[in-house]
Amino acid sequence: MFEALARVPEDPLLAVSTAFRADPSADKIDLGVGVYRDDSGNTPVPAAVQEAERQLLAAQTSKTYLSPIGNPGFNQRLTSLVLGAVGASRGAQAIGVQGPGGSGALRLGAELLRLARPDTRLLVSKPTWANHIPLLGGAGLAIDSYPYYEIHTHGVDFDAMLAQLEQQPAGNTIVLHACCHNPTGADLTLSQWEALTEIIKRRELLPFIDLAYQGLADDLETDVAGLRLMCALVPEALIAVSCSKNFGLYRERTGLLIVLTPSGERSSIVAAQLGRVARTLYSMPPDHGAAIVERVLSDSTLLGGWKRELATMTQRINGLRAALADALTEATQLDYSWIKSQRGMFSKLDLSADSVRALRDQHHVFTAPDGRLNIAGLRTTTVERVAHAIAAVSRDAN
Repeated sequence: MFEALARVPEDPLLAVSTAFRADPSADKIDLGVGVYRDDSGNTPVPAAVQEAERQLLAAQTSKTYLSPIGNPGFNQRLTSLVLGAVGASRGAQAIGVQGPGGSGALRLGAELLRLARPDTRLLVSKPTWANHIPLLGGAGLAIDSYPYYEIHTHGVDFDAMLAQLEQQPAGNTIVLHACCHNPTGADLTLSQWEALTEIIKRRELLPFIDLAYQGLADDLETDVAGLRLMCALVPEALIAVSCSKNFGLYRERTGLLIVLTPSGERSSIVAAQLGRVARTLYSMPPDHGAAIVERVLSDSTLLGGWKRELATMTQRINGLRAALADALTEATQLDYSWIKSQRGMFSKLDLSADSVRALRDQHHVFTAPDGRLNIAGLRTTTVERVAHAIAAVSRDAN
């Protein structure tokens, strides 16, 4: 039966984790896989999330199935967190359907697009999160790209991006990072979101927004200001939300797909279609993480505690950004101040494949194969060593 199956190449990013675990060095540093770590190197569960889980387990009397669209309280409260007043103003036009993680939400959106408009072409940023293309393309949709990051300026090549979108036919879909662009850390400004919204409306394109890091760039409101601006003005949009990073619920696979439509009647049709899609893919989503998030967002004490913890995480990441930028500037005598202006967990350095290997083999510093660094994987005690390692491999490359 299975003789014709070929061996699957190992996922390049997961291979970094495998290599890191195999390295016997006591000084190894993992800046590869994108998880938040504290200064002890641990990935903590926020105290508010732990308390919500304790309360949930104490009160829970059943673990019976959810419906295919998931936990309704979670769907409603997380939709409100993301959309704010925009969600309230659009009312029944905004519906949320729970998915197994942000990845599951992305796939639900792709499956919905395949049903609604199978000829739509998805455009992803160049570069984008490594799993966007296989995850979305796995639904059978055609994938293309648009210019986004200019490695020499370390910023968004916005003119080239707009020029590409101006050429798109009506009905195509543009995949956008709401904040904390992965892998570059280079985000759109609010004025750029405004210009982008104008083109999307005029060209009749569909925005598909990936929101995996709300609260980890600046704060919960600022990080979705561009998203909200766009969603207030476009007739239709998809938003895939992940609770992995900001709630620390990585392995609980907690996500949400929000769909904006022109009418409540259309939204009810979309919700029913998504319920059927979910039923054929995994039947029912897991509830544990969603129930925890619902409890946090519905309890003022837990919500306040979570917001304070999230703010501390964000301050830590931005502090590490500044420290790394200064250390690299000193070690290389080049200007790395641009790292400070980026946001989120990642920055993409202009490192060749040979330099990435040298970092790993000679300095025991592990990064993603494309030179993406997980800033949140640094510790205050490792910043200097990482900067000097990067300086050394950069000199060797030249």
